[in-house]
Amino acid sequence: MPHTPAPDASDVPDLPELPDAPEIRIDVPGSFPRAVFRERHPVLIGQVLDALPYGPRQRAALTELLARSTGGGVLEPPDADTPDGARWRAWGAGQWGRRWDEAPFLWAESWFYRLLLEATGWFRPGAWQGVDPFAPFKAAELAGPAVDAELAALEAESGRDALLSAALWGNRADLSFRLTAPDGSAESGLVADDSARLWAVLERGRGGRVGVVADNAGRELLPDLVLIDHLLTTGLAGQAVLYVKPHPYFLSDATTADTLAALTRLRTAPGKAAAAIGERLWRAMGEGTLTVRTHPFFCAPLPYDAMPADLRAELAGATLTVLKGDLNYRRLVGDRHWPPTTPFAALTGYFPTPVAALRTLKSDVAVGLAPDTVSRLDATGTPWRTSGRHALIQVHG
Repeated sequence: MPHTPAPDASDVPDLPELPDAPEIRIDVPGSFPRAVFRERHPVLIGQVLDALPYGPRQRAALTELLARSTGGGVLEPPDADTPDGARWRAWGAGQWGRRWDEAPFLWAESWFYRLLLEATGWFRPGAWQGVDPFAPFKAAELAGPAVDAELAALEAESGRDALLSAALWGNRADLSFRLTAPDGSAESGLVADDSARLWAVLERGRGGRVGVVADNAGRELLPDLVLIDHLLTTGLAGQAVLYVKPHPYFLSDATTADTLAALTRLRTAPGKAAAAIGERLWRAMGEGTLTVRTHPFFCAPLPYDAMPADLRAELAGATLTVLKGDLNYRRLVGDRHWPPTTPFAALTGYFPTPVAALRTLKSDVAVGLAPDTVSRLDATGTPWRTSGRHALIQVHG
């Protein structure tokens, strides 16, 4: 069945009827999703096992997860006594009992990471409960020399477009993507650029509330925080809300703990500019002009048009909601084989606020592109949708 916007997308004028667009799946030989499961996940499991001294039981569970998810194992619902068991049983309606390779990519990838957490002991009472299996990778990146250089660059005064660009291209600092990405990939430019429209929406709603739905921790979250500071200090936002994951999700996804680590990195930076930004944001959290929030649905394997009423109500009323990253983009427009010229507005009219997507292209889905742009990219003969060498800024509202 084709994805269709919720009914309130009807206020979008003069948009063509949406084409039939099948869900992106993991069972297609030679496809990007297939490579994620067959190439990226084995590397990931190996690195997780190397990073922390898990015991035999956890190591066996992680090895079994890899075998089942790549060998056509059957999808089994979570135990009823797990904290999120009821939610996942509902989220997986129609999937349980099927083979892994019959599942949609978005759903299967989400379930893989949920099972990885369970295998490491995140959910169960015991010594490993609540221990982030990805914490060593996040901490190493945040302490690395690349971050030193990026924070030092803040000493030179930057305009708002430079800050927006940093937040956009920071999305490529995705630890999962870098497991199998080619070394030294350089940005090739924007394939869609609604930056002027983004600033216009913010100017029109000056002083209102702006939401930022985070993607990755570390090197991506830092420029996100710097951008939030700019919005608050210039008055473009009177209040900012940073939405993070309620628990570790994909390899580098940001949680509240990651946010605090990033703020500490800013506050303790040797450069005056970075330290001042960190202090302002720390103070803004204490005053309530910057808040960090979360919701279980941010770890759901579903598109955002299925968001529950309470999350929809919480987001409503914002001047703009900025969705960062590839996963949020897939959930925003639907993880489907859309023709890339499908209008962005036609797929996002259901969202409860004006919405902006800042995303580096690292998966198959892409919409809202001009026909000549698509032709030019296709003519290169490169996997432009998944290479991380292109990015987009798209706005609706």
